[in-house]
Amino acid sequence: MARKVILDVDTGTDDAVAIMFAALHPDLDLLGVTTVNGNVPLENTTDNTLRVLDWIGCPDIPVHPGVPRPIVRRGFPGGRHFEQDDDHDPHGTALPIPAPRIAAQDTGAVEYLVETLRATAEQITLVAVGPLSNVATALAIDPSLAGAVEQLVVMGGGHAVANVTASAEFNIWADPEAASVVLSAGFDPLTLVTLDATHQALVPQTTCDALEGLGTPAGTAAARFISRRIAAYEQMAVSGNAAPVHDVVCTAYLVEPEVISTRSFPVEVETASPLTVGRTVIDTRPDSKSERNAHVALHADAARLNELLLTTFARDTAS
Repeated sequence: MARKVILDVDTGTDDAVAIMFAALHPDLDLLGVTTVNGNVPLENTTDNTLRVLDWIGCPDIPVHPGVPRPIVRRGFPGGRHFEQDDDHDPHGTALPIPAPRIAAQDTGAVEYLVETLRATAEQITLVAVGPLSNVATALAIDPSLAGAVEQLVVMGGGHAVANVTASAEFNIWADPEAASVVLSAGFDPLTLVTLDATHQALVPQTTCDALEGLGTPAGTAAARFISRRIAAYEQMAVSGNAAPVHDVVCTAYLVEPEVISTRSFPVEVETASPLTVGRTVIDTRPDSKSERNAHVALHADAARLNELLLTTFARDTAS
């Protein structure tokens, strides 16, 4: 039986690759996609999500627009969207594939999450690869939802690696109060895939070339998206001719857990300090008395990830 999955996304380039993976892999049944404000504003994350599903021939997977801003703050901690010039932006506002011919659902993301998780007797895995505003808002309506999912997988945070600030990873920083709510809600298991792991699972240009050579819609799009990421990271002198594709590590983990290695740690989110707001404080002390609330991925296997991308995106459709 394919694992039933809901994806919560702020679709830029890495979310797009994760969506295609979840929609096309035969071991996953993508029930729906919820969108949230993040890499770009909500209207663009929703449009990008629809573009991806339409492009790969999966127009029947429903897309539900979600929360347009952080749950407490008027905007991001820095007061605006995370902006870069084109050379340093791994996403762009609109993905470079055609505009969608399909529309989003009328039911919003939070309502969809609450209704779906309350109503089903089936095991559903929730994968959140953007800011956690939708998930935290759903928990505010029904805290019991933490016990209604088979597993929560979150792309976010870091221990030794950060990106948007010296201390914080973007998804957690973008809505730190939401992240704090989710990490303390009692999800069991909760797997946190950090930048430490995703920066070990780099996708090189050679894989992009191989993806392009597949001749499938997903292969072509993935090559285009990842090549943009490689160019941006090279401009930032972060990696040489390769880039992390953070969010797809989470969906790849669902079908091949060995893509990452995890350990159980206490994790909290800093919400007050101007200097370290959004930092995931991962307590790696062996004698810590704090509750171990997350299985934290600090390591990943790049070879396994790259192989999975090629085999999955060789598929023409989800059938």
